[in-house]
Amino acid sequence: MKVLLTGGAGFIGQHVLRALMQRGHEVHVLDSLRPDVHRGVRWIAPREVTFHKADVRDGEALERALAGVEAVLHLAAKVGLGVDVGDLPDYASSNDAGTAALLAAMARAGVRRLTLASSMVVYGEGVGHCPTHGAVRPAPRNESALRAGQYEPPCPHCGAPLGAALVGEDAALDPRNAYASSKVAQEFYAANWARVTGGSVAALRYHNVYGPGMPRDTPYAGVAAIFTSALKRGEAPKVFEDGGQRRDFVHVRDVAAATVAACEQHGAGVRAFNVGSGTPRTVGDMACALARALRGPPPKVTGHYRLGDVRHITADSARLRDELRWQPQVRFEDGMAELAGI
Repeated sequence: MKVLLTGGAGFIGQHVLRALMQRGHEVHVLDSLRPDVHRGVRWIAPREVTFHKADVRDGEALERALAGVEAVLHLAAKVGLGVDVGDLPDYASSNDAGTAALLAAMARAGVRRLTLASSMVVYGEGVGHCPTHGAVRPAPRNESALRAGQYEPPCPHCGAPLGAALVGEDAALDPRNAYASSKVAQEFYAANWARVTGGSVAALRYHNVYGPGMPRDTPYAGVAAIFTSALKRGEAPKVFEDGGQRRDFVHVRDVAAATVAACEQHGAGVRAFNVGSGTPRTVGDMACALARALRGPPPKVTGHYRLGDVRHITADSARLRDELRWQPQVRFEDGMAELAGI
């Protein structure tokens, strides 16, 4: 297929690009190379790739990039939590308006196949299990409780501690920060486009992605990159809250394989897919694994918190496995060892 990959010069995008090329697709990449993401690192497209240096909101550039294209993989986005209210306009413009511009251009060009990079953050705190009330959605986190070191969200009905539960794709969406809100908006815009045009959408809700090429020491760095950078400076990784936050850390090569599988196989309707390893671990687990691998100082639990963070979010990726025959290949221990060697 001839495909357009937006954000192809980014962390995940470069791995998706490599996977597309290995599968024999003809790839066009559109990326603005925004300096707050790339920090002066020069990216050169492979010889076989046609590169369009442009913002996804640029209608003329989109028209050129979409000529003859059969499918779009949309990864271009402003990422991070959006901790500062001042970031809201950039999230809304880059992610919401950018996706809307892309979808309008796809409609004009007659492109009817979209693979969208979404995120597990669309679920907020996800679902917890209360012994009395069963599956419940935790209430928004309370800053006074966080200040007091009470990190676990209670049952919103009786206040009892909640047990762990995996979140399926049909769970209610509950975005709790600017980035999450923009990802929900992207999914809704894509669904609207699909209804009007008859197009197909595979919305891939990535979990905590790590691996080679992670941005380091930037606003876009994930927790794995932050911990690794600290350890390589000889410093203890600083773990927020008590380190018990549950996440699903999934290797970027597995994410790229899932993204390409969705592009190739999903050709009708709108479908969301959770993309995770299937093995929840805590943030403290990751910090300890990296400290061992890098022979660095043990993690320091700080008790610090960010109100926009969620305590736990781990989702069920069975749909992706069952419908697209995808399986994660990189074991957590191997991925941590690989990070230590980077």
